[in-house]
Amino acid sequence: MIREATVHDVPEIRALIRELAAYEKAAGQARATEEQLRAALFGEHPAASVLIAEDDDTGGVAGFALWFPRFSTWTGTRGMHLEDLYVRPHTRGAGHGKALLAALASICRENGFERFEWVVLDWNETAIAFYESLGAELLEEWTVCRLTGGPLEELAARAVPPVGKGPVREQRSMRGPGAAGGRGPVRRCR
Repeated sequence: MIREATVHDVPEIRALIRELAAYEKAAGQARATEEQLRAALFGEHPAASVLIAEDDDTGGVAGFALWFPRFSTWTGTRGMHLEDLYVRPHTRGAGHGKALLAALASICRENGFERFEWVVLDWNETAIAFYESLGAELLEEWTVCRLTGGPLEELAARAVPPVGKGPVREQRSMRGPGAAGGRGPVRRCR
């Protein structure tokens, strides 16, 4: 069964994120606290949404998908960015991953989102084959770019403040997670 997460799921969501980070050989990078997740997912201005996959036989949490809206200047429409998709190893093969992706595709259709995009580590051949079997296009010509820490601070220090109080200023405290989590080379999928 696929359902929307509730605030009561935050401890389980955090556990799933840490399991995913360990699988992606980046356990030390998964620093989000329950408090941060609670605010980001269920606060006044949610940065992202989460779907939970539950095992039909046991009722236990099998996996999750964390996503947020994005915008395409090319199509002039909103789309969806899937930040994390994870199914616990002992529940794989039961269709939870496909069910999560189908539910997300349904959200895209219901909301008029023309693009559904995510990144996948280039060494995760099982996931790549799975995504391709669903019709996902691997965008080999794109590379994910990221600024963090010192380089981000240095570039920000060069900024000239924009004029006015537009949505950029208002959204500074509502920013969602980045496109990839520092887990090595990735491929962008659409």
